[in-house]
Amino acid sequence: MADRMAFFTTPREERVRRDARERLGDWREVYRPGPLLPVVGGQAGRCMDCGLPFCHSACPLGNLVPEWNRLVAESGTGSGEGAGAGAEVGAAAGADWRAAAARLLATNNFPEFTGRLCPAPCESACVLAIDGAAVTIKNVELAIADRALDAGWDGPRPPDRAERSGGRRVAVIGSGPAGLAAAQQLTRAGHATTVYERADRAGGLLRYGIPPFRLEKHRLERRLDQLRAEGTDFRTGVWVGRDVPGEELRAGYDAVVVAVGATACRELPVPGRELTGVHQAIEYLTWANRVDEGDCPVSPLSAEGRHVVIVGGGDTAADCLGTALRQRAASVTQLDINPRPPRDRADGQPWPVYPKVYRETTSHEESGAAEAGPRVFAAATVGFEPGPDGRLAAVRFAEAEPADRSPRAGTERRLPAQLVLLALGFTGPDPDRPLFAQLGLATGPEGTLARDDGFATAAEGVFVAGDAGRGQSLIVWAIAEGRAVAAAVDRYLRGWTELPAPIRASARALTV
Repeated sequence: MADRMAFFTTPREERVRRDARERLGDWREVYRPGPLLPVVGGQAGRCMDCGLPFCHSACPLGNLVPEWNRLVAESGTGSGEGAGAGAEVGAAAGADWRAAAARLLATNNFPEFTGRLCPAPCESACVLAIDGAAVTIKNVELAIADRALDAGWDGPRPPDRAERSGGRRVAVIGSGPAGLAAAQQLTRAGHATTVYERADRAGGLLRYGIPPFRLEKHRLERRLDQLRAEGTDFRTGVWVGRDVPGEELRAGYDAVVVAVGATACRELPVPGRELTGVHQAIEYLTWANRVDEGDCPVSPLSAEGRHVVIVGGGDTAADCLGTALRQRAASVTQLDINPRPPRDRADGQPWPVYPKVYRETTSHEESGAAEAGPRVFAAATVGFEPGPDGRLAAVRFAEAEPADRSPRAGTERRLPAQLVLLALGFTGPDPDRPLFAQLGLATGPEGTLARDDGFATAAEGVFVAGDAGRGQSLIVWAIAEGRAVAAAVDRYLRGWTELPAPIRASARALTV
């Protein structure tokens, strides 16, 4: 390493965000534009290059974190200004960054997505995190990813003629991160790959579930353009199972990958759920993203001028919060049924697992700046009340009992609300999709599609990847599943494969 004591002498430094009040005035990404982190080389130098790098185990992609940290650190802080640093960077430093990009891209198809959206379980498993501040792995990853794209190091890689001549036809249903990763790997292996997407644009949740202040859509478009340039075909606005019967699709392709995601929303069966004004979070976020895409001038579910209550405590709830604030809501209150977690690891969640600790997202930072409303923990939603016009007027909630999270008697409160967003997560794919019956796919007890440890279903030549088979998970797991299912399909079609398979279908995150 450039300085073997840097982990001791250099403090952790995060990516710099724009002022919270400034961010509320636009939909651009929350971080300062331009150089990602002028001292990212020094931050990479904090990596201890451990003999047993637990960051590998925590990341299902198996990212080679110490290797690209070392290459960035050795390039020096002068080249650490990421994209836009310019051609004046010395040849040796440039070579180090290019080598770092090669190591990153060896395991991750879309590091510019994970560098922005992943909660970084790798950092929780960093050895430095045992009793101190972890390496800023996510920031270094993003600096490498953006630099590689801007410098042209991560351009299209179409298969050569010999590879194409030996390939087969593969259909991928779904264009979220799992479907896109599977399609890219299969196309690069020489298979004629077609991605079917029922929405009007490709991208899945990356397109319509993630707000632009977390992922500007031009970044998604750049990656889709790369896939098209490599030879992947996209057919949007096509519902497989309705517009194209599953049997017809199966007959036209040598293999099928089902990567439709987990779209069945968890419900909240309390009185008043049917009232106008109570919506699932994904419906709300989809409309907001459609405004950003230019499909409509104003969202029909806009929070402007309304008192908003968000039920849920995860990333989707935080995305709803940031969106409602930008839509100029009168107030926004977030109800989380879980108790407020501690700021430090609890004894029952030892390193290297991803701990349940108190975290503030950029949306929570913005909520404080706007004085928009509280974040209430241990809050059990009891019901929704109508107003004189029959529409939603208020939310009733109570303190949640620690043992079973049921409402505690005598603690009920009432909040005025004209818009409620249910951000309770997803259980699996929509069970009513005719495609599943047409392909002969079975659903497991958890609501996900049944598959073996090699991602294959009981139907010949049909494989399942991503949240459809795993259940709601992180973007790194989706990409890992996409890469792994591509290897399984390639092996099924050829009898062998050289594609990497980072995980098995049964793999799970580090837990206690």
